[in-house]
Amino acid sequence: MNHNTSNHWDVIVIGGGSAGLSAALMLGRARRRVLVLDAGAPRNRFAAHMHGMLGRDGTSPLALLADGRREVESYGVVVRSASVVRTCSTERGFTVETDDGGTADARKLLVATGARDELPDVPGLAEFWGRGAAVCPYCDGYEVRDRPIGILATGPASVTQAQLLRQWSSSIIYLPNGTGAPTEDEATALEARGIRVEDGVVDRVIGRDGQLAGVGMADGRIVELDAIFTAPTLVPFDEPLRQLGAERTEQQWGSFATVEPTGQTSVPGVWAAGNVVTPFANVPYAVGVAALAAGSINHELILEDVALAVAAQHRHE
Repeated sequence: MNHNTSNHWDVIVIGGGSAGLSAALMLGRARRRVLVLDAGAPRNRFAAHMHGMLGRDGTSPLALLADGRREVESYGVVVRSASVVRTCSTERGFTVETDDGGTADARKLLVATGARDELPDVPGLAEFWGRGAAVCPYCDGYEVRDRPIGILATGPASVTQAQLLRQWSSSIIYLPNGTGAPTEDEATALEARGIRVEDGVVDRVIGRDGQLAGVGMADGRIVELDAIFTAPTLVPFDEPLRQLGAERTEQQWGSFATVEPTGQTSVPGVWAAGNVVTPFANVPYAVGVAALAAGSINHELILEDVALAVAAQHRHE
């Protein structure tokens, strides 16, 4: 049954990635009128496969989203390809404007717009992002187990990333890349686990036959590698939350809108889930927290529906 025939919705979900579609699925099954607005640029679109997702390990993240769209649409959820350019509060809830000139109103909002990775400025790195260069060991470490793995440092947390990758390979090469040498204690810990430190500045990522093959150093050296892990700057697509004045929290990984465990923001009626508010939200985490947020949204809508029904009854007595 598709009962979404007007432009006023119970919930508008901004973002049609794994978090947004997970929430839309729950809300659609709760027979809510749901509109999903999707800009079509999920963070993991560069990867051919995703891992750690029970029942979908090793499959394409874009295939997951395609299947998810079909599922939510089977429950009457409407998915539109559009980017939201303006979000504001109204007496009835919220209004969103899209880049195609359209507008839509909703009682509640869920922002699941995700984020983008701002990569270190190393020529060739972007070319191999998602296919040899990565950020998450749990997502991509197993596929390069027991092979030479480089850690392209971007800050103090990169030493921890190197120690984490040591779980997957005994051949870890730490590349400080001008970020500063490890502290004495860090250097001792790296040496103790056989992690080699290659000083100097990385000036390019090298490929061979379409595969990542290593890095070239500014002094002419070549460090052969089968994979590179790094910690890019995560930039959330959180303009809707900023426009609504949501409170923020400064974290080690950047500034993100503050949310309760259910995803509720400081703005009444607005929830957020996934990488837009959580730096470490992989696909299974995003799916789970978004489902929790959807349950919280539906519960609040029910409380409002009860109050409206009681008020209508009193008017007729």
